[in-house]
Amino acid sequence: MQKSSIIFLERKFPSANMILIKDQFPMLIDTGFGSEVKETERFIKEAGVSPEELQLIVNTHYHSDHVGGNFYLQKQYGTQIAAHKWDADLINACDPEACSAEWLDQPVEPYRVDRKLSDNDEIHTGSRTLKVLHTPGHTLGHISLYEPEEEVLICGDLFHRNDIGWINNFREGVASIQRSLESLDRLSKLPIGRAYSGHGPQIENPLAAINAARNRFEKWLTSPEKVSWHACKRIFSFTLIIKNGLAKEEMDHYLLQCGWFQDFARYSFLVQPEEFIQILLDEMIRSGAASWHNNRLIAATSYQASNEEWLNKNMKPRDWKPHYFLA
Repeated sequence: MQKSSIIFLERKFPSANMILIKDQFPMLIDTGFGSEVKETERFIKEAGVSPEELQLIVNTHYHSDHVGGNFYLQKQYGTQIAAHKWDADLINACDPEACSAEWLDQPVEPYRVDRKLSDNDEIHTGSRTLKVLHTPGHTLGHISLYEPEEEVLICGDLFHRNDIGWINNFREGVASIQRSLESLDRLSKLPIGRAYSGHGPQIENPLAAINAARNRFEKWLTSPEKVSWHACKRIFSFTLIIKNGLAKEEMDHYLLQCGWFQDFARYSFLVQPEEFIQILLDEMIRSGAASWHNNRLIAATSYQASNEEWLNKNMKPRDWKPHYFLA
Protein backbone atom coordinates (compact mmCIF):
# COMPACT_ATOMS: atom_id res chain seq x y z
CA MET A 1 0.00 0.00 0.00
CA GLN A 2 1.17 3.56 -0.82
CA LYS A 3 2.23 5.84 2.00
CA SER A 4 -0.55 7.96 3.41
CA SER A 5 -0.53 11.63 2.41
CA ILE A 6 -2.49 14.83 2.94
CA ILE A 7 -3.10 16.56 -0.38
CA PHE A 8 -4.16 20.20 -0.44
CA LEU A 9 -6.10 21.38 -3.50
CA GLU A 10 -6.25 25.18 -3.73
CA ARG A 11 -9.18 26.27 -5.87
CA LYS A 12 -10.50 29.42 -7.50
CA PHE A 13 -13.84 30.91 -6.55
CA PRO A 14 -16.67 29.94 -6.55
CA SER A 15 -15.25 26.70 -5.09
CA ALA A 16 -13.65 26.40 -1.69
CA ASN A 17 -10.35 24.57 -1.29
CA MET A 18 -10.36 20.81 -0.75
CA ILE A 19 -8.14 18.47 1.23
CA LEU A 20 -7.80 14.83 0.23
CA ILE A 21 -6.53 12.33 2.78
CA LYS A 22 -4.96 9.58 0.68
CA ASP A 23 -4.91 6.52 2.91
CA GLN A 24 -6.43 3.07 3.37
CA PHE A 25 -9.85 4.75 3.68
CA PRO A 26 -9.58 7.89 1.52
CA MET A 27 -11.41 10.97 2.75
CA LEU A 28 -12.25 14.29 1.07
CA ILE A 29 -12.77 17.45 3.08
CA ASP A 30 -15.25 19.77 1.33
CA THR A 31 -16.38 19.38 -2.28
CA GLY A 32 -16.42 22.82 -3.90
CA PHE A 33 -19.27 24.62 -5.65
CA GLY A 34 -21.91 22.58 -7.45
CA SER A 35 -21.18 23.81 -10.96
CA GLU A 36 -17.54 22.71 -10.60
CA VAL A 37 -18.20 19.09 -9.64
CA LYS A 38 -16.56 17.64 -12.75
CA GLU A 39 -13.39 19.53 -11.85
CA THR A 40 -13.74 18.22 -8.30
CA GLU A 41 -13.94 14.69 -9.66
CA ARG A 42 -10.93 15.30 -11.90
CA PHE A 43 -8.85 16.62 -8.99
CA ILE A 44 -9.56 13.47 -6.99
CA LYS A 45 -8.52 11.22 -9.88
CA GLU A 46 -5.36 13.23 -10.61
CA ALA A 47 -4.38 12.83 -6.97
CA GLY A 48 -4.42 9.07 -7.49
CA VAL A 49 -7.74 8.20 -5.87
CA SER A 50 -10.72 6.80 -7.75
CA PRO A 51 -13.98 8.49 -6.67
CA GLU A 52 -15.40 5.00 -6.04
CA GLU A 53 -12.73 4.53 -3.38
CA LEU A 54 -13.73 7.60 -1.37
CA GLN A 55 -14.93 6.38 2.01
CA LEU A 56 -16.09 9.69 3.41
CA ILE A 57 -16.71 13.35 2.62
CA VAL A 58 -16.40 15.69 5.60
CA ASN A 59 -17.81 19.21 5.37
CA THR A 60 -16.27 21.93 7.50
CA HIS A 61 -19.62 23.76 7.24
CA TYR A 62 -22.64 23.87 5.01
CA HIS A 63 -22.10 26.88 2.73
CA SER A 64 -22.56 26.27 -0.99
CA ASP A 65 -18.90 26.62 -1.93
CA HIS A 66 -18.00 23.80 0.48
CA VAL A 67 -20.86 21.32 -0.08
CA GLY A 68 -21.75 21.83 -3.74
CA GLY A 69 -20.19 18.59 -4.96
CA ASN A 70 -21.93 16.47 -2.31
CA PHE A 71 -25.00 15.70 -4.41
CA TYR A 72 -23.09 14.32 -7.37
CA LEU A 73 -20.55 12.29 -5.40
CA GLN A 74 -23.18 10.84 -3.09
CA LYS A 75 -25.57 9.96 -5.92
CA GLN A 76 -22.94 8.73 -8.37
CA TYR A 77 -20.69 6.79 -6.00
CA GLY A 78 -22.71 6.37 -2.80
CA THR A 79 -20.08 8.32 -0.85
CA GLN A 80 -20.94 8.82 2.82
CA ILE A 81 -21.09 12.40 4.05
CA ALA A 82 -20.22 13.65 7.53
CA ALA A 83 -20.94 17.05 9.07
CA HIS A 84 -21.51 18.62 12.44
CA LYS A 85 -24.74 17.38 14.01
CA TRP A 86 -26.36 20.84 13.95
CA ASP A 87 -25.78 21.18 10.20
CA ALA A 88 -26.87 17.58 9.69
CA ASP A 89 -30.24 18.03 11.37
CA LEU A 90 -31.12 21.02 9.19
CA ILE A 91 -29.93 19.34 6.00
CA ASN A 92 -31.62 16.01 6.60
CA ALA A 93 -34.90 17.76 7.43
CA CYS A 94 -34.65 19.77 4.16
CA ASP A 95 -35.09 22.85 6.32
CA PRO A 96 -35.38 26.07 4.26
CA GLU A 97 -32.63 27.56 6.45
CA ALA A 98 -30.16 24.77 5.57
CA CYS A 99 -26.89 26.04 4.09
CA SER A 100 -28.28 29.61 4.46
CA ALA A 101 -28.93 29.06 0.75
CA GLU A 102 -32.25 30.89 0.62
CA TRP A 103 -31.00 33.94 2.50
CA LEU A 104 -27.80 34.11 0.44
CA ASP A 105 -29.45 33.14 -2.87
CA GLN A 106 -26.86 30.43 -3.50
CA PRO A 107 -28.01 27.22 -5.22
CA VAL A 108 -27.24 23.92 -3.49
CA GLU A 109 -28.30 20.52 -4.78
CA PRO A 110 -29.72 18.11 -2.19
CA TYR A 111 -27.65 15.74 -0.15
CA ARG A 112 -27.99 13.68 3.01
CA VAL A 113 -25.63 13.65 6.01
CA ASP A 114 -24.90 10.04 6.92
CA ARG A 115 -22.63 10.65 9.89
CA LYS A 116 -23.29 13.33 12.50
CA LEU A 117 -20.15 14.71 14.10
CA SER A 118 -19.62 16.15 17.57
CA ASP A 119 -16.73 17.92 19.22
CA ASN A 120 -13.75 15.61 19.93
CA ASP A 121 -14.99 12.84 17.63
CA GLU A 122 -12.25 10.99 15.78
CA ILE A 123 -12.19 10.04 12.11
CA HIS A 124 -9.90 7.18 11.11
CA THR A 125 -8.52 6.89 7.58
CA GLY A 126 -6.33 3.85 8.14
CA SER A 127 -2.96 5.05 9.34
CA ARG A 128 -4.23 8.46 10.45
CA THR A 129 -6.69 9.79 12.98
CA LEU A 130 -8.21 13.24 12.59
CA LYS A 131 -9.81 14.93 15.56
CA VAL A 132 -13.04 16.90 15.06
CA LEU A 133 -12.98 20.31 16.74
CA HIS A 134 -16.20 22.29 16.94
CA THR A 135 -15.10 25.83 16.00
CA PRO A 136 -18.25 27.94 15.63
CA GLY A 137 -18.19 31.56 14.53
CA HIS A 138 -18.46 31.70 10.76
CA THR A 139 -21.37 29.27 11.18
CA LEU A 140 -22.79 27.56 14.27
CA GLY A 141 -21.95 24.10 12.97
CA HIS A 142 -18.45 24.96 11.73
CA ILE A 143 -15.76 22.37 12.46
CA SER A 144 -12.01 22.17 12.07
CA LEU A 145 -9.98 18.99 11.77
CA TYR A 146 -6.63 18.35 13.41
CA GLU A 147 -4.12 15.67 12.44
CA PRO A 148 -1.56 15.39 15.27
CA GLU A 149 1.07 13.23 13.52
CA GLU A 150 2.02 15.97 11.04
CA GLU A 151 0.51 18.77 13.16
CA VAL A 152 -1.88 19.75 10.35
CA LEU A 153 -4.91 21.94 10.94
CA ILE A 154 -7.80 22.17 8.49
CA CYS A 155 -9.71 25.26 9.58
CA GLY A 156 -12.42 25.84 6.96
CA ASP A 157 -13.51 29.47 6.95
CA LEU A 158 -12.74 30.34 10.56
CA PHE A 159 -9.61 32.17 9.39
CA HIS A 160 -7.41 32.38 6.29
CA ARG A 161 -3.81 33.36 5.72
CA ASN A 162 -4.68 37.06 5.31
CA ASP A 163 -8.37 37.24 6.12
CA ILE A 164 -11.16 35.93 8.34
CA GLY A 165 -14.47 34.32 7.59
CA TRP A 166 -17.34 36.78 7.29
CA ILE A 167 -19.78 36.96 10.19
CA ASN A 168 -23.51 36.35 9.77
CA ASN A 169 -25.29 37.86 12.76
CA PHE A 170 -28.69 37.31 11.16
CA ARG A 171 -28.43 33.55 10.76
CA GLU A 172 -25.63 32.50 13.12
CA GLY A 173 -26.28 34.86 16.07
CA VAL A 174 -25.10 38.15 17.48
CA ALA A 175 -22.37 36.43 19.54
CA SER A 176 -20.63 35.09 16.43
CA ILE A 177 -17.52 37.21 17.00
CA GLN A 178 -17.20 35.95 20.57
CA ARG A 179 -17.62 32.39 19.32
CA SER A 180 -14.93 32.99 16.69
CA LEU A 181 -12.55 34.32 19.34
CA GLU A 182 -13.14 31.28 21.57
CA SER A 183 -12.55 28.99 18.59
CA LEU A 184 -9.30 30.77 17.74
CA ASP A 185 -8.13 30.59 21.35
CA ARG A 186 -8.76 26.85 21.37
CA LEU A 187 -6.80 26.30 18.16
CA SER A 188 -3.92 28.49 19.32
CA LYS A 189 -3.14 25.97 22.04
CA LEU A 190 -2.43 23.22 19.51
CA PRO A 191 1.02 22.53 18.03
CA ILE A 192 0.34 23.44 14.39
CA GLY A 193 2.99 23.04 11.73
CA ARG A 194 0.84 24.06 8.78
CA ALA A 195 -2.79 24.89 8.19
CA TYR A 196 -5.19 24.78 5.27
CA SER A 197 -8.21 27.06 5.10
CA GLY A 198 -11.23 27.16 2.84
CA HIS A 199 -9.81 29.89 0.60
CA GLY A 200 -6.36 31.05 -0.37
CA PRO A 201 -2.97 29.38 -0.11
CA GLN A 202 -1.50 27.12 2.56
CA ILE A 203 -0.91 28.91 5.85
CA GLU A 204 2.79 28.60 6.59
CA ASN A 205 2.67 30.36 9.96
CA PRO A 206 -0.66 29.34 11.50
CA LEU A 207 -0.14 30.95 14.89
CA ALA A 208 0.65 34.31 13.30
CA ALA A 209 -2.51 34.00 11.18
CA ILE A 210 -4.55 33.09 14.28
CA ASN A 211 -3.18 36.11 16.16
CA ALA A 212 -3.95 38.41 13.23
CA ALA A 213 -7.48 37.01 13.03
CA ARG A 214 -7.94 37.45 16.79
CA ASN A 215 -6.79 41.09 16.61
CA ARG A 216 -9.21 41.83 13.80
CA PHE A 217 -12.16 40.20 15.55
CA GLU A 218 -11.36 42.12 18.75
CA LYS A 219 -11.40 45.41 16.83
CA TRP A 220 -14.73 44.43 15.30
CA LEU A 221 -16.30 44.11 18.76
CA THR A 222 -16.33 47.90 18.95
CA SER A 223 -16.96 48.49 15.22
CA PRO A 224 -20.14 46.64 14.20
CA GLU A 225 -20.31 48.52 10.91
CA LYS A 226 -17.01 46.90 9.83
CA VAL A 227 -18.48 43.46 10.51
CA SER A 228 -21.44 44.27 8.28
CA TRP A 229 -19.37 45.76 5.47
CA HIS A 230 -17.03 42.78 5.44
CA ALA A 231 -20.00 40.42 5.18
CA CYS A 232 -21.87 42.44 2.54
CA LYS A 233 -18.84 42.70 0.28
CA ARG A 234 -18.05 38.99 0.61
CA ILE A 235 -21.65 37.91 -0.05
CA PHE A 236 -22.18 40.28 -2.97
CA SER A 237 -18.79 39.43 -4.51
CA PHE A 238 -19.74 35.75 -4.41
CA THR A 239 -23.03 36.59 -6.14
CA LEU A 240 -21.12 38.42 -8.88
CA ILE A 241 -18.79 35.42 -9.20
CA ILE A 242 -21.45 32.74 -9.58
CA LYS A 243 -23.50 34.91 -11.96
CA ASN A 244 -20.42 36.14 -13.84
CA GLY A 245 -21.48 39.70 -13.06
CA LEU A 246 -24.77 41.58 -12.89
CA ALA A 247 -26.06 44.04 -15.48
CA LYS A 248 -26.87 47.54 -14.24
CA GLU A 249 -30.51 47.27 -15.33
CA GLU A 250 -31.11 44.08 -13.28
CA MET A 251 -29.26 45.27 -10.17
CA ASP A 252 -32.14 46.88 -8.26
CA HIS A 253 -34.60 44.05 -8.79
CA TYR A 254 -32.04 41.41 -7.87
CA LEU A 255 -30.77 43.03 -4.68
CA LEU A 256 -34.21 43.90 -3.37
CA GLN A 257 -35.29 40.25 -3.46
CA CYS A 258 -32.27 39.03 -1.45
CA GLY A 259 -32.76 38.31 2.25
CA TRP A 260 -29.19 39.26 3.16
CA PHE A 261 -29.50 42.63 1.42
CA GLN A 262 -32.78 43.47 3.14
CA ASP A 263 -31.44 42.54 6.58
CA PHE A 264 -28.15 44.42 6.32
CA ALA A 265 -29.86 47.53 4.92
CA ARG A 266 -32.60 47.72 7.54
CA TYR A 267 -30.89 46.42 10.66
CA SER A 268 -27.14 47.03 10.21
CA PHE A 269 -27.08 50.31 8.30
CA LEU A 270 -30.55 51.58 9.31
CA VAL A 271 -31.57 52.65 5.82
CA GLN A 272 -34.31 51.57 3.47
CA PRO A 273 -33.19 48.81 1.08
CA GLU A 274 -33.84 51.07 -1.93
CA GLU A 275 -31.39 53.60 -0.49
CA PHE A 276 -28.79 50.95 0.30
CA ILE A 277 -28.41 49.86 -3.34
CA GLN A 278 -26.27 52.82 -4.38
CA ILE A 279 -24.44 52.84 -1.03
CA LEU A 280 -23.39 49.21 -1.56
CA LEU A 281 -22.42 49.76 -5.20
CA ASP A 282 -20.30 52.78 -4.27
CA GLU A 283 -18.51 50.78 -1.57
CA MET A 284 -17.87 47.84 -3.92
CA ILE A 285 -16.19 50.22 -6.38
CA ARG A 286 -14.36 52.27 -3.72
CA SER A 287 -12.89 49.18 -2.05
CA GLY A 288 -11.88 47.57 -5.33
CA ALA A 289 -14.14 44.55 -4.70
CA ALA A 290 -15.80 45.02 -8.11
CA SER A 291 -15.74 47.23 -11.18
CA TRP A 292 -18.00 48.12 -14.10
CA HIS A 293 -17.37 46.57 -17.52
CA ASN A 294 -19.80 47.58 -20.25
CA ASN A 295 -22.53 48.32 -17.69
CA ARG A 296 -21.97 45.00 -15.95
CA LEU A 297 -20.60 44.80 -12.41
CA ILE A 298 -17.81 42.19 -12.23
CA ALA A 299 -16.06 40.83 -9.14
CA ALA A 300 -12.41 41.82 -8.89
CA THR A 301 -11.10 38.54 -7.48
CA SER A 302 -9.93 35.76 -9.77
CA TYR A 303 -12.68 33.23 -10.42
CA GLN A 304 -14.02 30.58 -12.74
CA ALA A 305 -17.42 31.47 -14.19
CA SER A 306 -20.20 29.01 -13.41
CA ASN A 307 -22.13 27.13 -16.05
CA GLU A 308 -25.32 29.06 -16.89
CA GLU A 309 -27.35 25.90 -17.38
CA TRP A 310 -26.43 24.73 -13.88
CA LEU A 311 -27.30 28.11 -12.33
CA ASN A 312 -30.72 28.05 -13.97
CA LYS A 313 -31.62 25.08 -11.78
CA ASN A 314 -31.69 27.54 -8.85
CA MET A 315 -31.98 24.60 -6.42
CA LYS A 316 -32.58 25.46 -2.75
CA PRO A 317 -33.36 23.27 0.28
CA ARG A 318 -37.02 24.26 0.09
CA ASP A 319 -37.08 22.37 -3.24
CA TRP A 320 -35.40 19.25 -1.91
CA LYS A 321 -37.55 16.13 -1.95
CA PRO A 322 -36.88 12.68 -0.46
CA HIS A 323 -36.63 11.06 -3.92
CA TYR A 324 -33.47 13.08 -4.61
CA PHE A 325 -31.67 10.99 -2.04
CA LEU A 326 -32.56 7.67 -3.60
CA ALA A 327 -29.96 5.91 -5.72
